[in-house]
Amino acid sequence: MRSYSSLLLLGATALKGASALPSRNVVGDKHIQKRDVASWLTTEVPYAQERLLCNIGASGCAASGASSGIVIASPSKSSPDYWYTWTRDSALVFKQIVDQFVQSYDSSLETEIQNYIISQAALQGVSNPSGSLSGGAGLGEPKFNVDMSQFTGSWGRPQRDGPGLRATAMIGYANWLVDNGYTSTALNVVWPVIQNDLAYVAQYWNSTGYDLWEEVSGSSFFTTSAQHRALVDGAALATALGTSCSACTTIAPQILCFLNSYWQSSAGYVVVNTQSGRTGKDCNSLVTSIHAFDINAGCDASTFQPCSDRALANHKVVTDSFRSIYSLNSGKAAGTACAVGRYPEDSYYNGNPWFLCTLAAAEQLYDAILTWQKQGYIQVTSTSLAFFTDLVSGVTAGTYQSSSSTYTSIINAVQTYADGYVQIVATYADSNGGLSEQFDKSTGAQTSAADLTWSYAALLSAANRRNGIVPPAWVGSLGTSLPSTCSATSISGSYTSASAATSFPASLTATGTGGATSTTPTATSATSTKTTTSTTASATCTAVAVTFNEVVTTVYGQTIKIAGNVTALGNWAPSSAVALSAASYTSSNHLWFANVNVSPGQTILYKFINVASDGTVTWESDPNRSLTVSSSCTAVVVNDTWR
Repeated sequence: MRSYSSLLLLGATALKGASALPSRNVVGDKHIQKRDVASWLTTEVPYAQERLLCNIGASGCAASGASSGIVIASPSKSSPDYWYTWTRDSALVFKQIVDQFVQSYDSSLETEIQNYIISQAALQGVSNPSGSLSGGAGLGEPKFNVDMSQFTGSWGRPQRDGPGLRATAMIGYANWLVDNGYTSTALNVVWPVIQNDLAYVAQYWNSTGYDLWEEVSGSSFFTTSAQHRALVDGAALATALGTSCSACTTIAPQILCFLNSYWQSSAGYVVVNTQSGRTGKDCNSLVTSIHAFDINAGCDASTFQPCSDRALANHKVVTDSFRSIYSLNSGKAAGTACAVGRYPEDSYYNGNPWFLCTLAAAEQLYDAILTWQKQGYIQVTSTSLAFFTDLVSGVTAGTYQSSSSTYTSIINAVQTYADGYVQIVATYADSNGGLSEQFDKSTGAQTSAADLTWSYAALLSAANRRNGIVPPAWVGSLGTSLPSTCSATSISGSYTSASAATSFPASLTATGTGGATSTTPTATSATSTKTTTSTTASATCTAVAVTFNEVVTTVYGQTIKIAGNVTALGNWAPSSAVALSAASYTSSNHLWFANVNVSPGQTILYKFINVASDGTVTWESDPNRSLTVSSSCTAVVVNDTWR
């Protein structure tokens, strides 16, 4: 967020192959105790939700004095002073709120969303140092006072990601209105506000501005991606509303063409900024990937989907860049979670890890897992190979189907890797769950702005992905449309104040379908008693996600597998059985687990086997275990103990 200085638990060791030593699960500072991710999130998620809402005016518990619908960046008013509202931060916070609302109707959240849209309609008309609504230039102003008056101090302006991000957040709610039969409200109340922001993107996308961190004036990967998505989102909404956005369909392919120029194939990562004088290795690209996530887009590289070979290669380069510069990361090898900051050259507050960046590293991996599980295979290319070999030995370029043991090993290892990042956040969160902006690179003590709203939004988003909840799709055919030749074409827009029309009718309740969906949940927890539980169901499915938890005492070199009478469990062949992960194995809880997709409605017979380092197989005792899988899309967790 604000380092504009020129003007102004540890992760569990990722598994190498299927075999693991349970006692290796905790590494690093012996004085810091690993926190179990699933149990920590059980208490952290509601706390983060509460604190996020506290930072929204006018009724938020920490936002007294802020106007209705206004997101304060942090309650901190000195050292640093974040008692402002940033267009970018506010949009990202409300993107999370809208996604949550679309997933599960909540009248109180709807009120917050409507207040946000009303406030943004008013802010669009506030003249400021970047300009005014006439001509659109004023929409690029990055921040305002919390009473919605202009901020006139020196700052990095304009910042051109805000309008696109704001449009995407509001489009999410407009789509919900259409899906639930309130098209006229979407068209007459919300669309006029969105139109101004889309017009700004189409007109100014190829003009320089300050980047995500407000430090570099030039072109920024995150900004370009946010602008592309906004126009794709806008074109789809316009069609749903029976109107059009010709500038959206004309300009979006040109922005995508430019977006792909940030990828440096020779270096194997995204150089996120032009004119920065840095390496370009930056959390900017991780945040970009998760903002662009669309599970229906698969592993598309042009939109930088989280499981694309480019995004995975970049994840490795960016996260590895922090391993040698933070004392907290001492001894953490590639492929194990580490604290992640903004960029290696950072000096703001002495250059520390950020909670939102560490969570973005986790969320990208959760996104990748969900996409692989949906499509039923993992493709390893020469571009992404180094990422995978950090996690599972012996992996080569190729395609691994869900029935293969390598696929299972990769899924388990990436799950462990992702959880490791959340464990780091859990370790350095306040005892009550509080998240500031940063934590000290040597001591882990929280620093900079306390209760950063964006940190809480990042926590909630990552937790949702871990639980298999994905946002609505957006890419479609326009989102991957690339012209044969890139052009700097822009279209001058028309801007009209929308605040007078921004008034919502009462009782807009959920009546239809659509919105975010729930897919394979990746959270696991177990007891030593066998039970079967379920998580949120998705609308349709061709496979049911089953998490098998097995409590069994093992020694180094032993691997626990599950074999059964279906192809997904190897058809009883030990060599094809699914290897479980020991990522959650502790001295007090000898837990192995695996996530397996099986066909709905099946009755599965299965047993666990213990495979020694010399290949000797020991089956648990009779009888066979049995599980009847629901024909619905409800995911299942099965808790067993070795017999």
